[in-house]
Amino acid sequence: MEEKDVTHDIPRTDSHGHCEIDELKSVSSKDLDDTYEIYKRQDARDIDPQEAKRVLRKTDIHIMPLLMGTYMLQFLDKSSINFAAVFGLEEGTNLHGQDFSCSVTDFDFALNVDLLKGYLIAQYPAGYLLQRLPTGRLVGVTILIWGTLIITTPACNSFAGIATNRFLLGVFEAVVNPAFVLMMSMWYRSDEQPLRLVTYYCMNGFAGIFGGLLGFALGHISTGLQNWQYIFLVFGSISIAWAVIFLIFMPNLPSTARFFSAEQKVVAVERIATNRQGVKNHTFKWYQARQAALDPKTWILFVMAVAAQIPNAAQSQFTSIILATFGFTPLETQYYGMPGNAIQIVSLLLSGYISSHWPNMRCITMILGNLICVAAGAALVGLPNDRVWGRLVALWLGSCQSVGFAMSLTMVSSNIAGCTKKQILISSSSIIGPQTFIDNEAPSYPSAYIAILIGYSVKTVMVIILLLYMWMANKKRDRQAAAAGTLEAELEEKQAIESGMQDVTELDNRGFRYSL
Repeated sequence: MEEKDVTHDIPRTDSHGHCEIDELKSVSSKDLDDTYEIYKRQDARDIDPQEAKRVLRKTDIHIMPLLMGTYMLQFLDKSSINFAAVFGLEEGTNLHGQDFSCSVTDFDFALNVDLLKGYLIAQYPAGYLLQRLPTGRLVGVTILIWGTLIITTPACNSFAGIATNRFLLGVFEAVVNPAFVLMMSMWYRSDEQPLRLVTYYCMNGFAGIFGGLLGFALGHISTGLQNWQYIFLVFGSISIAWAVIFLIFMPNLPSTARFFSAEQKVVAVERIATNRQGVKNHTFKWYQARQAALDPKTWILFVMAVAAQIPNAAQSQFTSIILATFGFTPLETQYYGMPGNAIQIVSLLLSGYISSHWPNMRCITMILGNLICVAAGAALVGLPNDRVWGRLVALWLGSCQSVGFAMSLTMVSSNIAGCTKKQILISSSSIIGPQTFIDNEAPSYPSAYIAILIGYSVKTVMVIILLLYMWMANKKRDRQAAAAGTLEAELEEKQAIESGMQDVTELDNRGFRYSL
């Protein structure tokens, strides 16, 4: 888009409290939201509530199924190695010892190296591309590529082959989480995001159930290829078909959605403008990158993400192996993991409903979910190996960790403004978790369970710190607004929305308030 300067009026009050218009300010087009021209057609605070509800309903009908299906498939494809592991994957690909953990790490982070390098290589380029390119098209293409990678996995007959395959799969699936968090802020108001986000996130649980049933069925095939090869062929075929559906039906912006009328496109943009974050800006801005590096929230969220991924990656990738250590057969592990999936789904939907219907409950639900996980982690560490059912229930309750992870994503979608800054903070890591399962510690894996307990505990502490930080920031801005007077507060609200549509960050926008 050709860069040009535009002008806009900024209202303010004079020394006597009278409203006047500030001098015209010149703004480069690269600072304006991609939907700015539509936004200027109406005041975001004056949209018809009934029309807004109709737009929300259309958004749910057309957008949520695409997000839910994609998230289920990416987890299913990610976990295909988990299902295949109990049906001869290690023997079929000649993996030995710690090789299995290494291949899972290659998948999760696109590179079997240290945390920082993998984080930079897999996640940051994905965020950059999502900002620069049409979001819907980019995600659709990556689904097509990762489906192709899954369906070619049976051709791998060595550690080098499967490691390369999982490396490439990690590169392309790295797009999903940052893309969907961005989409939440593009299509939904802040108070609507928690329930929608956990709705697509709980598809992990459905994927576990569906994958377990499918894996159980495929495990009974006794002719043709090896059982573990059928898992990749079926999962990959489903993903390729879904990619075509996604590319056809997923719009890039609310302003380009074919299912909206011209008037509804305006309402859709104005709804999101009230988030004071804008919809999307495609220009990468280095000052926002620097601000992200210096923002305390970045490091709090980073530590939370690392702490969460230790138990998350361990449980999601090694559930079948953990259940096997409890004495279950390979086929039994497929359905004894399902209660944990059910707990995950229920806890996610409950937390999302609470957070969307009552204000400032996100951190509280995160803390409660994490405390359940701390207790579960302590049980896995403390209970002797012969207490199989006690350890099994603890493993199931550990599924509540998804509440904390999903809510932490809403912290980014709702509380970070500035498109470049948002994409940087979305990135997260999961390289540590799989490596806690050390082959020579089988079957008890004490290091893994200790790491799970520590991860849950650290995350709980960091959520409390984040809550206090944002609460104090809100109180400070509330005091400043109260001191300025009612008229100034109204003008600040209008300017806060305008600033959001000019890609101003939450730290620079004095009218921004954090959702707790």
